[in-house]
Amino acid sequence: MSSILVVGLSHRSAPVTLLERAAVSGDRLDKLLHDVQQVTNVDGVVVVSTCNRIEVYADVEKFHAGVSSISELLSRHSDVPLEELSKHLYVHYEERAVQHIFSVACGLDSMVVGEGQILGQLRTALKVAQANDTVDRALNELVQQALRVGKRARNETGIDRAGASLVSVGLSRAGSLEGRRALVVGAGSMSGLAVATLARAGIGEIVIANRTYERGAHLARSAEVPARAIELSDLRQAMAEADIVVSCTGATGLVITPDMIDGPAFLLDLALPHDVDPAVRALPGVTLVALSDLRDADDAPAAGDIEAVRRIVCEEVQAFQLGLIAATVAPTVVALRSKAAEVVDAELGRLGGRLPGLDDKAREEIAQTVRRVVDKLLHAPTVRVKELAASPGGDTYTEALRELFDLDPKTPEAVIRAEDVL
Repeated sequence: MSSILVVGLSHRSAPVTLLERAAVSGDRLDKLLHDVQQVTNVDGVVVVSTCNRIEVYADVEKFHAGVSSISELLSRHSDVPLEELSKHLYVHYEERAVQHIFSVACGLDSMVVGEGQILGQLRTALKVAQANDTVDRALNELVQQALRVGKRARNETGIDRAGASLVSVGLSRAGSLEGRRALVVGAGSMSGLAVATLARAGIGEIVIANRTYERGAHLARSAEVPARAIELSDLRQAMAEADIVVSCTGATGLVITPDMIDGPAFLLDLALPHDVDPAVRALPGVTLVALSDLRDADDAPAAGDIEAVRRIVCEEVQAFQLGLIAATVAPTVVALRSKAAEVVDAELGRLGGRLPGLDDKAREEIAQTVRRVVDKLLHAPTVRVKELAASPGGDTYTEALRELFDLDPKTPEAVIRAEDVL
């Protein structure tokens, strides 16, 4: 039977510079998914790659082989030597893996605790895995449940009250935005959040520069304040006119360099790899806030909210684990009841042959009585085996049930395969 494995690195385990090198997206992400999927004893894989984490969620049959293979593939696809990468990797397995994924969905593991973007990022990771046909039933159910847990945490607590996203926390360091001019570089989901956050803060005008002009124009039309799009080739002139610059592109190289800045400016770099050359910090009147600067943001939710979310995670992990246990017991219970039904049908058929004069009403009454007796006899052991399955060594009780009732080992396996098809 396979188990959930998490292998990854994040802002908690690695410096931003290493996260930038390890980040994968586009074709590289697709290739990583397929290569992990091809590893022996890996049944499914989902990869979460964001600005502050890259994590591989895999359904594996062997722990050590899974960790070794996934680590090597992460190194190969990120071009970070395995010896260097291994120092920053963390591994979670089985129940701890489920707890980690639920905590990530709730924002407990985010650079800014409680930020809500991670839910969208998890949803995107699942869709990408589905599109590449690398997600199996177990992983699909796990990530779907993680999304539900994340929503529950935000509905029942104030975990996202203080800092809804990296954007809001970063922009809070720019002071008042009222009536000022902003330049947003990029037109992806993070840029969309930046535009919405700037508008709510009372920004006077927004200019959006993007490699694809149409996408920039589409984002500008959705803004609730005056906004317009420009070609990326006009970025230098737009920089000179902006008070605030938010850059979050998917570029692999630098987008903004010191020679492009003329005068005081506030720059928020939310890209990974970073868009803005750190050398701009040396320019007079220039403030640069990058992802690494947000690592220890003070805009954190109250301790009470964090503790409440942790309790939710613990509850949900326990419920999920019990569900897994019930799922492993169910095929054996179904096989037992199926065998009992076959015995009842055979005996009723034999009785009919011996007593051909029975009328239909009497025959039906006898059949119902026999079935009720069998159901009552089976009820206690089947309920009890489900309860005992959750205890240490619980799988032995299921095996004992199969042995005591002489169940064909292939019958429960057939039930499992049928469930997978459904």
